[in-house]
Amino acid sequence: MNYKNFQTFTAKQEGGILTVDINFGPVNVQGQEMLADLSSLCLRLERDRSVKVVVFESSNPGYWVCHYDTDLLKDLSTEAVPRNEIQLLDLQAILERLSNVPQATIAKIEGFARGGGHEMALALDMRFAARGKAKFMQMEVGMGILPCGGGASRMARQAGLGKALEIILGARDWDADEAEKFGTINKALDADEIGPYVDALAQRISKFPADSIAASKRAVYASIDLPIKEALKEEAYQLFQATSRTPAVKRFQYADDNGAQFDHENQKNWEQMVIDIQEVN
Repeated sequence: MNYKNFQTFTAKQEGGILTVDINFGPVNVQGQEMLADLSSLCLRLERDRSVKVVVFESSNPGYWVCHYDTDLLKDLSTEAVPRNEIQLLDLQAILERLSNVPQATIAKIEGFARGGGHEMALALDMRFAARGKAKFMQMEVGMGILPCGGGASRMARQAGLGKALEIILGARDWDADEAEKFGTINKALDADEIGPYVDALAQRISKFPADSIAASKRAVYASIDLPIKEALKEEAYQLFQATSRTPAVKRFQYADDNGAQFDHENQKNWEQMVIDIQEVN
């Protein structure tokens, strides 16, 4: 797949990992150009099984994605729209599409991620932030609106109701350690640790079958919205989607043939075994 000709970022594939490097203008503003690039990126990822992990980072010092383009917000309707006429906003639709790509997606945040930038991070599967560099904010309530790129909808799923309201209504900056406590990121890391940590995680995930990654994502995301019985059915459905497309049964047979189930030493080495067994096809 060709990952070229983007305006707001570059994308480079090495093995099963695609690294998206955001660098657009002085502050990585999230405007029409970035939305068009993200839509084009999603179109390619939806069709590409050679990419298993996508890491979003920025080479623009001090910024991951600063916020949504305020020039676009100036064109908002000042008349209330009837509920039955509401459609998804462009930012909502594109970030939802990004959330649903079959690959594992990771935000590596070493600068400001505010407003729509933070909402873009929330739309990804995992988020890691550098201490002393990352800053987060949802400033919308102070401007007279609300987070409308999925922030109001995703925040409570990440942080819980009370923390989500503290973040949204407080409209203040918070750092990587606070974000970890809030639950809006997976982990806060020192600046010299975040690169190796994210690289190691991406490398590990990239060794696993693309279809089992995609099925796992679908099952986990379904668990957020469905009652437990329906979520369990979805889990079972995705199980058979995976076994029909991956060498899972052969790998379990190989593990059994090599004493993985009852051997004490093998029980201690499952972390490495799931990597080694990728050779069984």
